[in-house]
Amino acid sequence: MAARWRSAAVGAAAAGLVVVPLGFGAGYAGDRPAPPSASASASATPASDGFPRLTPAVAAELDQAVLKVLKEARVPGVIVALSAPGKGEYVRAFGVADKATGAPMKTDLNMRIGSVTKTFTVTALLKLVDEGKVGLDDPIGRYVSGVPNGGGITLRQLASMRSGLFNYSEDEGFFKALTADPRRPFTPRELLSYAFKHPVLFAPGAKFDYSNTNLILLGLVVEKVSGKPLDRFVTEQVIAPAGLRHTLFPTGAEFPRPHAQGYTDQTATGKVEESTDWNPSWGWAAGAMISDLADMRSWARTLATGTLLTPATQAERLDVTRAAPDAGYGLGVFDVAGWIGHNGSLPGYQALVVYLPESRATLVVLLNTDISSQGVEPSTRFGEAITKVVTPQHVFRLPAQPVTGS
Repeated sequence: MAARWRSAAVGAAAAGLVVVPLGFGAGYAGDRPAPPSASASASATPASDGFPRLTPAVAAELDQAVLKVLKEARVPGVIVALSAPGKGEYVRAFGVADKATGAPMKTDLNMRIGSVTKTFTVTALLKLVDEGKVGLDDPIGRYVSGVPNGGGITLRQLASMRSGLFNYSEDEGFFKALTADPRRPFTPRELLSYAFKHPVLFAPGAKFDYSNTNLILLGLVVEKVSGKPLDRFVTEQVIAPAGLRHTLFPTGAEFPRPHAQGYTDQTATGKVEESTDWNPSWGWAAGAMISDLADMRSWARTLATGTLLTPATQAERLDVTRAAPDAGYGLGVFDVAGWIGHNGSLPGYQALVVYLPESRATLVVLLNTDISSQGVEPSTRFGEAITKVVTPQHVFRLPAQPVTGS
């Protein structure tokens, strides 16, 4: 539901979330191809770092790769942006934003970004670290009462998904409550109550296990230490300094227009429903945010290069725990085959926002469904198909199954 970073299981509860598991001109409307990107370089010579120039020939190959996934995974619509300095850019919209009207997907639409929200919440926390107001090795019990193992779980372990706390979005009662009334609001304490009914999974720091519960707790820490609501602090201390103009931390079901309609099968009946106006409060610090393509392209670089943080704190953030040979998780961010960033999923929407430091390349994928295909989340399928074309030495593949709980 609100976003999980691995592609494993899409079903009744997760956080990519399973739950329910969080301008540019359009290049495609349905299957009608547009001319090659005007900004693509005319040279087809591969770059020294292995990232190709985004020539018309490469753009055509990318078109085919994206359209193949769009068709096979039955995705209504998707927006893709790929770029690297000196190599050109590829910016396209494929398919439809609204299945009822046939309105085409466009590259300037607002989208729900699910667990990419985690990167903002953890950045907010790390800014407080840089200000000396909190320490990564502080116990969560210092800030939030009633947390199982609260005296032993540190803020670092929460941000790196090593707390051992049960993921509230995998609780059966939560899933039933959400799907029974997806427009109802949830409070952070309500979300924690679903998690704390379950025993801890392991001792703090012993394993990696992706849990939205961790981010709800970190959101509460940010609020307590800053003295401000999380949405306000993130807006003032992260969104604004990053220069993001179309990124929103909603406090309810608000969804700025223009936006794509979202489609999900994480419903009470299991049938596909439109989820556009569902209340994302159940994701809160873990997956409630909204953004657009332009802002996510900018954020991918800001996140990976750490321009809002001190170098020492950014180094802490990027110190990843390996959950698979080519995939690891740091502090609210992953490193998959060298691509640094996060994915996001909540009912009706998915996002992939990543940056490859080696080539200074940015890849953003935004789509209006979270329905898996052959057990793989569609954002992962798009990421893999695109990187196979442009960075065959750095193919984006998330672990297909949980690794020590991933």
